Amino acid sequence: MQGIKEKFSEFNTARKVKAEARAEEKVEKDYAKARAGVAHEVRLAKEAEADMDKHVTKAERLARKELAKHGDSGPRNGNEYGSYMNSDQRAAGPIGAGNATTNQVKIASPSQASSAPPSNELL
Repeated sequence: MQGIKEKFSEFNTARKVKAEARAEEKVEKDYAKARAGVAHEVRLAKEAEADMDKHVTKAERLARKELAKHGDSGPRNGNEYGSYMNSDQRAAGPIGAGNATTNQVKIASPSQASSAPPSNELL
């Protein structure tokens, strides 16, 4: 009788150890899956940032091309930027001119404005 009780005790102990090992393995798998998901999102964010930089650079190039094409023949009434810029920004000059205090990229015209945030790495 004592031998049977010992066997059951050993079986229960082995069952508990196996259950703990399975639970630990499941936690490790979940953690690995979460890390993979985070890495995937980081990769997507980097790709999106690279695409945004490419588009901002292209927009700046096109704006410079248009400014060079039209030269000083633009509107003379001081409202060439509409409500997108205040008078200080209008006085700052063409794209990328910026000043030492703001370090902001200037937008050439409302039609060339984008929803991308300004980047200080354009020039």
